[in-house]
Amino acid sequence: MKRVSAISLLLTCALSGTPACAQDTAARPVPNIAELQKLDTVLEFVRRRNAKDYAITAPNGIDEGKYVEIGGIEQWITIRGEDRGNPVLLFLHGGPGDATNPWGFAGFRTWLRYFTVVQWDQRGTGRTLGKTGPTIGPTITIDRMTRDGIELAEMLRRTLNQDRIILVGHSWGSILGVLMVKTRPDLFYAYVGTGQVAADPTRNYTVAYDEVLKAAKRRGDQRAVTELEQVGPPPWPDGRGYGVQRRWANLFEGADRFLPSTLGLALSAPGYTARDVNDWLSGQRLSAERLVPQTKAVDSAALGGEFAIPVFVIQGAEDFTTPTSLARGFVASIHAPRKAFVTIEGGGHFAVFMKSDAFLNELVARVLPLAKRR
Repeated sequence: MKRVSAISLLLTCALSGTPACAQDTAARPVPNIAELQKLDTVLEFVRRRNAKDYAITAPNGIDEGKYVEIGGIEQWITIRGEDRGNPVLLFLHGGPGDATNPWGFAGFRTWLRYFTVVQWDQRGTGRTLGKTGPTIGPTITIDRMTRDGIELAEMLRRTLNQDRIILVGHSWGSILGVLMVKTRPDLFYAYVGTGQVAADPTRNYTVAYDEVLKAAKRRGDQRAVTELEQVGPPPWPDGRGYGVQRRWANLFEGADRFLPSTLGLALSAPGYTARDVNDWLSGQRLSAERLVPQTKAVDSAALGGEFAIPVFVIQGAEDFTTPTSLARGFVASIHAPRKAFVTIEGGGHFAVFMKSDAFLNELVARVLPLAKRR
């Protein structure tokens, strides 16, 4: 029953990037059982309301959540859409480890008119982690997860009777997505990246630091300038520099308001429990430990060059995490049958969620025509 307060503390620490949060745990008062029971009653009410409000009621709709065997383990996916005849869109979450399923029932609701949206708790994340436990850690590799993604795409084609599917990758998911479509282009109509990691992932950190510092100076935010200059540019000896850069990036993009909202949606997600939410948070930590060092070692040639299918990058105009300038350069450098770089004004690293309708408009205009309608 102590999980709710622990969740709040963990997310606060993750957003602030301050290791000192761990020292505060013992000092925080633990709510009594009556308080937690009252909160749980409210959450149950909201979950029932959300189940009703976000239900798929269209006669030809689909709304499934299930474990499927991928890569030798059971992994959690959801499949939602208002018309089974619509193209299938597989969304690859970022993080690493930040599964969208706990709150994506709301985040992608408007997309379901045009696409059958599949969300996947990747190996070591969310409900997949809850099913397998942390012993799965050693298998969390870029190569294994690329093969997982391809196996899932093959399964979706077969079970949903589709010729190909559309692949959308956010942040870490953009690395995974590029590797999937370059390995098996025959499975996909198009690749769409957002929060796109450029072909040289190590440059992202340096350019992201430079751009958020420039933004701080433009805004006249002396506190941000001071803190950023104190930690200096990467590489950093510990997590403090990364935490400072990410905190100011989130503040300047407005993500400091968006990210806590995902916790509220996760806690009130239909069918979810506090354990599911804790697995979601634990997966972020485990996946970061395993995958962040691996992404720094990715061969830049593997992420750029030739693509056999259309490539679109839809990026927030002010992304201080995976810099917009690098994403633009990525698109300019690649060769594909069709390609486009689109910016969403007022959007940052989480534009796909915070400017969801604008993002959807671009998908409908540019990507939907490529998919064969049934």
